[in-house]
Amino acid sequence: MKEVTVNNKDDLDRFRSGAAKYAAYLETPEGRLRLDLAFANLQEILPQSTKSLQVLDIGGGTGALAVRLAELGHHVTVLDASQPMLDLARQAALNAAVADRIALKLGDADQLASLFNAGSFDVVVCHNILEYVGAPAAVLRGAARLMRHPAGLISVLVRSQAGEVLKAAIKDGDLAAAETGLTAASTHESLYGGPARLFSAESVHAMFADVSLAVVAERGVRVVSDYLPPQLSRTEDYDRIFALERELGRRPEFARVARYTQFLASCATPSTKEARR
Repeated sequence: MKEVTVNNKDDLDRFRSGAAKYAAYLETPEGRLRLDLAFANLQEILPQSTKSLQVLDIGGGTGALAVRLAELGHHVTVLDASQPMLDLARQAALNAAVADRIALKLGDADQLASLFNAGSFDVVVCHNILEYVGAPAAVLRGAARLMRHPAGLISVLVRSQAGEVLKAAIKDGDLAAAETGLTAASTHESLYGGPARLFSAESVHAMFADVSLAVVAERGVRVVSDYLPPQLSRTEDYDRIFALERELGRRPEFARVARYTQFLASCATPSTKEARR
């Protein structure tokens, strides 16, 4: 796969100017599904204990996921390089009455080593951020360093190369783009504009192995919802679509062709984590 160059300054500019647009996207059926499914998958694998967990949400944006985790009783640090995003996260925490359990930190994902001490967090969330950083493997390595061993858990959500191929062919009817997508390293991101890196499942597994983390669960996010016929209401039938997506996302044959793939990994062995579920 060819490498893609991501300009961090351009990405930061588009995230700063696009904070309100991103918040609005999370209210659409597509945005809700991505958030709801990723949260449900994470909650299913979270360490089962009565204590409050220390969670780091890298690129946590508007705080939508952080608020949900805080409502479960956990303490969450939201790291984001966009102050407008953090402003929205602060307001969301206040509105949900969980501001005392959410800390906001302005900073880049590639500066984790200088921002936090090693072993500071029980859970690290890295959703839709590796698509935009200059060196995703280095960010993942930095995130792994922050996990408390051996019970630490990391959740990574990335844009799937296979999903982009199917989107081009099925939704857009663009066979040329589908053919190109088979080897493409990036795609054009429609919400913010600019490039977004694509990942194969094999490439993510290789990054985890490189930092000695074991993938304990792999889930597809938005397997078929983007391709449903227009006569099916994404709003009125949302619960049915969500339930179907949850079932499809658990099955490996469907997870690998979803628009996004979520990987949950631990320093512990997969058998240890599965026994905790």
